[in-house]
Amino acid sequence: MSDAAKSAAASSATRDRVRNTVPKLIDLTEKVLFGDVWERPDLSKRDRSLIVCAVLTATYRPEQLKGHLQRALDNGLTKAELAEMITHVAFYAGWPAAMTASNVAREVFDNNP
Repeated sequence: MSDAAKSAAASSATRDRVRNTVPKLIDLTEKVLFGDVWERPDLSKRDRSLIVCAVLTATYRPEQLKGHLQRALDNGLTKAELAEMITHVAFYAGWPAAMTASNVAREVFDNNP
């Protein structure tokens, strides 16, 4: 299974776990967020991934960051670019958020040699 397929499967599995609890949220996630917003042509998926990872780092969302870092790698960002983003965000969002993101990134990067 490719890394992109693994990432998609993990994302889908996460959504499936809460589908019965918040079905409308999952419907909106799949149809609007990933079905429309992520498919808009004015930004590449690579650029969208960089933006999302920066926002998730800045807003201290480690659980969501893990999946989006994997998606970012699948969308063509390099580990070096993602590491640089985390370093850059540290000066705007704070050291604790960046250190948490660094640990999440280490885990994701270790699984993507």
